[in-house]
Amino acid sequence: MKVLSIQSAVAYGHVGNSAAVFPLQRIGVEVMPVYTVNFSNHTGYGAWRGPLISPDDVRAVISGIEDRGAFPQIDVVLSGYQGGEGIADVILDAVARVKAANPDAVYACDPVMGNATSGCFVAPAIPILLRERVVPAADIITPNQFELGFLTETEPTDLESTLASVDAARGMGPRTVLVTSVERPDAPEGTIEMLAVDDAGAWIVRTPRIPMKANGSGDVTAALFTAHYRSTGSAAEALARTTSSVFDLLARTHESGERELQLVESQEAYAHPRMQFTVEQVR
Repeated sequence: MKVLSIQSAVAYGHVGNSAAVFPLQRIGVEVMPVYTVNFSNHTGYGAWRGPLISPDDVRAVISGIEDRGAFPQIDVVLSGYQGGEGIADVILDAVARVKAANPDAVYACDPVMGNATSGCFVAPAIPILLRERVVPAADIITPNQFELGFLTETEPTDLESTLASVDAARGMGPRTVLVTSVERPDAPEGTIEMLAVDDAGAWIVRTPRIPMKANGSGDVTAALFTAHYRSTGSAAEALARTTSSVFDLLARTHESGERELQLVESQEAYAHPRMQFTVEQVR
C-alpha cells in the first residue's frame, strides 16, 4: 500500500506527518509525506519557529511526485490539519489527479477544527471550507464528536443522535466515517468510545479514558484506521486494530510522564496490536 500524506510536520514531538508516518511505515505502508508547515514544535506550546509552507510550494512538491510516475501506485491520499485556506485547493487537486491515475484510490480526510473542550482552534474560514468543499470530496472522514456536529450542523450527544449525525455526514459524500472521542451520558464513568460506520454497518468500541491531553493522537488514529480499512475492507477490523494500538500508545505515554507521544517506543503496538477491546455492532 502507498499513501500520499499531506500534513504538517514538526521537528520536536509528534503531530501531523510527524505522528502519522512512522506508525504507517511500521505496519508496512509506503508513505510519501508532503509537508504543509515545517515547525519546530506543535502550536499548543504557544510558541514555535519555522515556516508555513505556501500552497504553491506544496503543489510543486506534489507535482514533482507526479513527475516520477507515482500517482497510479497511490492507494490513499491522507490529509489532516489545514493551516490556511489555500491548502484545500491543493489537496483537492491532488486527490482529483491521483484518482484520475488510479480510480481505485481513496481520499481520507481528518477534518481537524477543534474539540468539545477547546472549541474551534483553526482559522475561522477553515471549518466552513471543510464542510462545504473538502468533506464532500472525501471517501473516509475521521472527525471527533465535536467536529462531526459542526460538519452536519447537528448536536450528537447519545449513540442514537451520533449515528444520525454520521448518517448526515455520509449523505454529504464520504461513505466511511470514524468518530473519535465519542462521549455519551449512558456510558460507564471513566470510559471513552470510537464509532465506525460504513455501508456494511456500524460498530463501537469502548476503552478506559486515559487522563491526559495527547497532541497527535488523532493523527495516528486517522492514519492507522485508514490503512487498516483500506487493506482489510472491514470497518470493524480496522476499528479494533486502531483502538488497540492507540490505547497502548497513550498508556505508554501517560506512564512515561512525558508531554509528547512516545511514538517510537510504542512501535510494537502498531505492528502487533493486542486486540484487547471488544468491538460491538450497533447497527
